[in-house]
Amino acid sequence: MPHTQAVIDAHPNLFKIDFNLNQLVKKIELLNYVNPINIEQEKRNFFASKYNVNPNFKYRKIDFNAHKLQQELFSQKIDTINDEASRAFYRDVIYDYSGLVQCIETIGQGRKFYFNVLKSFGTPTEKDVENAQFILHYKDAEYDSELFPVFSAEEAADYFMEFTKRYDFQFTIRYSTKISAAAMVVNNTQTLILKKNHRYSANQLKVLANHEIGVHLVTTFNGLNQPLQIFHNGFPNNVETQEGLAVFSEYMSGCLTLHRLKELAYRVLAADSLRKGFNFCDTFDLLHNQYKLNREESYNISLRAHRGGGFTKDYMYLTGLKKIYDYYQSKGDLDPLMAGKVTLEHKNMIDHWKSMELATSNTYKNFAFDTVENDNETLNFILQNLK
Repeated sequence: MPHTQAVIDAHPNLFKIDFNLNQLVKKIELLNYVNPINIEQEKRNFFASKYNVNPNFKYRKIDFNAHKLQQELFSQKIDTINDEASRAFYRDVIYDYSGLVQCIETIGQGRKFYFNVLKSFGTPTEKDVENAQFILHYKDAEYDSELFPVFSAEEAADYFMEFTKRYDFQFTIRYSTKISAAAMVVNNTQTLILKKNHRYSANQLKVLANHEIGVHLVTTFNGLNQPLQIFHNGFPNNVETQEGLAVFSEYMSGCLTLHRLKELAYRVLAADSLRKGFNFCDTFDLLHNQYKLNREESYNISLRAHRGGGFTKDYMYLTGLKKIYDYYQSKGDLDPLMAGKVTLEHKNMIDHWKSMELATSNTYKNFAFDTVENDNETLNFILQNLK
């Protein structure tokens, strides 16, 4: 491990609690449970019903005792941590993880799940919805052959392996029909999962490489190399920063398109539709009939919003992008935010720990953050003018 015995000896209780939490939270990978296991079947049924019958999604069984895990989380002796800032931080960690356990416990239980999600992820504000509508006013560019879906999941895997040659970390690639995204990273097993029957465009391969590998896997492996395992398991509420960095990586590498930005805007509207009590058919209708989005994308975005019983997380891609964009314009250095699954709001905690030798420099970097490859003036204008 990259830390010295002297540092551990100076903060024995901090390391003990950090270790205990790591043992406890290995199973708390919310995305593992919230993705339905019958996505394709329900999609066929939904289209056959002429969009009139809400899908009936099924979910994985939870393979841990949620109640026992809650008890063990709250039995951690946080007050024995000497450093005041670290003590307050780990108290937040306990509440955050406890909230995620409640989310997992109630997947598929409708409003019960939705209210737990609100506690952990919040919901779009009026300002977020206005930002989404501002983006959707723009006309898409002329047809671009880079956006044509031609590559199989196997070809995508080859592309990602080639992209990763600049790093020396090892990860697994798996194929699945049970994910709602084209690709996703599972942090605790260092796995990149690709949607088996999906066709990828040249642009999407670049997007996913810079998003999933350049940010999600880089922060996974940077987190594993930190003295404290909380960097790998995740700071409280780290989704917004993580997804903001990941989309900003698409922007910096020059593969963020207006089409992709609109997808993020539609996700905000779908998450907002939950607050209005929309069911799956309502959300699909909003996207497909009112906004004229094609049925495949409308289904996918509705699925992402309604999985579990109402999952608002997706609005944070856009809010996170704006926060990271603004931070980059004023500060320029994104390195501290790549230290693990950390948050912009807790950057001072990372600095504090560095001064105590409880955090080290990053092992890996995102190469896209070195230079701005984006040459799309419309995107610049939009990002500058989001509220």
